Amino acid sequence: MADVPAIQDHAAIGDGRSVALVARDGTIDWLCWPRVESPAVFASLLDPERGGAWSIGPTTAARVSRRYLPDTNVLETRHDTASGTLVVTDAMTVASEDVKRREPLPDHELLRIVACTAGEVDVVVRYAPKPDYGRARVRLTATRLGLRLAHGSELYTLRGDRPLAIEGDTASARFTLAAGDRVAFSLCYDAHQPALLVPLGTHAVARMARTTRWWQDWIADLAYDGTYRDAVARSMLAVKLLSFAPSGAIIAAPTTSLPETIGGDRNWDYRFCWLRDAAMTANAALSVGYTAEASAFCDWLLHTTRLTRPELRILYDVYGNLPSDERELPLAGYRGSRPVRERNAAATQLQLDCYGEVIDACYQNVLHGRVVDRETEAMLADFGRFVCTHWQLPDRGIWESRGAPRHYTVSKVLCWVALDRLIRIAERGCRRLPVRELAAHRDRIAAAIHDHGWNPRLASYTTTFDDDTVDASLLLLGWYGFERPDAPRMRSTWQRLRARLAAGPGLLYRYESVVGREGAFAICGLWAAELLARGMGTTGEARAWLDAILGYANDVGLLGEEIDPATGDALGNFPQAYSHVGVINAALALAGRALRQEAA
Repeated sequence: MADVPAIQDHAAIGDGRSVALVARDGTIDWLCWPRVESPAVFASLLDPERGGAWSIGPTTAARVSRRYLPDTNVLETRHDTASGTLVVTDAMTVASEDVKRREPLPDHELLRIVACTAGEVDVVVRYAPKPDYGRARVRLTATRLGLRLAHGSELYTLRGDRPLAIEGDTASARFTLAAGDRVAFSLCYDAHQPALLVPLGTHAVARMARTTRWWQDWIADLAYDGTYRDAVARSMLAVKLLSFAPSGAIIAAPTTSLPETIGGDRNWDYRFCWLRDAAMTANAALSVGYTAEASAFCDWLLHTTRLTRPELRILYDVYGNLPSDERELPLAGYRGSRPVRERNAAATQLQLDCYGEVIDACYQNVLHGRVVDRETEAMLADFGRFVCTHWQLPDRGIWESRGAPRHYTVSKVLCWVALDRLIRIAERGCRRLPVRELAAHRDRIAAAIHDHGWNPRLASYTTTFDDDTVDASLLLLGWYGFERPDAPRMRSTWQRLRARLAAGPGLLYRYESVVGREGAFAICGLWAAELLARGMGTTGEARAWLDAILGYANDVGLLGEEIDPATGDALGNFPQAYSHVGVINAALALAGRALRQEAA
């Protein structure tokens, strides 16, 4: 297992439809096509023997460094060898609508440009596609249009400026590049239609340059230029990778079954749109100027909930459908971590918190000028009635317990948020929302939280009603305004959380029973950093927490779901939208505090 790259040794590239992971040595070891939740064509990340990969690099030892081209998701990997320097530039190509109207472009292209910038380098290319997580039969055929692999109605076509020789289910090439030489390789996916193949050579270089400009033009709209500008920009670029352009859905992460504990069984499929994660992501995007992305999420939500309204499912696929049943895949698992799962059984859970998160996201859009039409108002009214009649039920909570339902304090708080935000929306002109009924239930929920969610002996809010344990999601009481961040109860809850859940600088475990059994949850430490900046602590404390977590980002600025406190390694699915949303919010909170201090 030693040759399997660490989770954090990956960079991500994508095109708003799918995401590929590129290991430090230049191997693409994860790609699902045509969508992020589709079966993988490269999955050696989860099974080096059966999963499939595509590698390009020097034949001899090299010192490797890499970066994203400034303000892009275009990856550049540099290999310095004893004889010369090789640079591989990777991207999934994108273009503006104007360009698409002028010339035909493939919907799905992974483009790799290989250049020798100094000396001379012997290069090896190994292409081993394994569709359907390695379960499909692979029959590569060579044609004058490139290497073709058909799988049902799907067609994968690899074309290159150097020929590849087929051996069984693999194709490879060896060649030498001298300083100034450059070759391109283009892998395209097509289904149910004739393949669209675009030229290589200078045309490929032009597509790469156009993709670079597209990302730079997009991030130029970032409405933040503070101390943490680079981290915020990288986080928004990561979030954009996880946004599904055709529908507006925002997925949690582009991978499945990367483990929360190496060798353990807490391995989940995150390639779906969790309403909780997506709502927080939309709010963060809105806060830094990306109103179109936030509005697209609200439009997606309106479409998605038509069939199940007023009930919200906690996760959907990118087109708003409910995933089919969870199942296990016959893969070895990341460093032996099994099972490997496809889809997620949490889709059927009752998690009442998602109503508050979704309605708060709609409210934030209203504050930024979105007009609530009659259909949206009807949707919000349905959600409000559901919360009023169901808030007293036990649920599975924000951490998606697979045990018996319980009365989670944060679930009740988010029910309070749902009704509170609906009342605020009504105050801005939505006449059809039943304000009196909503206010009565909001006040009952608040009373229940104060009576049963607060433990005076601990001087802390607790995980569940009438409990004596704590979990990091209690920070959301200050995040959503149930308590002020500087309120005595928030500060004393924070002290209890630090005492029981702190895992090192900037790190918190999710809850008490997982302390030492899994990694620290990145978003929990980032919630703390944000609330410290908003008054729960000092500016210095907030900066220290944020700086500590940013120190765990990998060399290209990406964060996973969890962090191993002992090694600093990433754990869980990667990269994680939730973690990058936390970076954005913490940086904005620090900027807001600085402005308030200047004004004072």
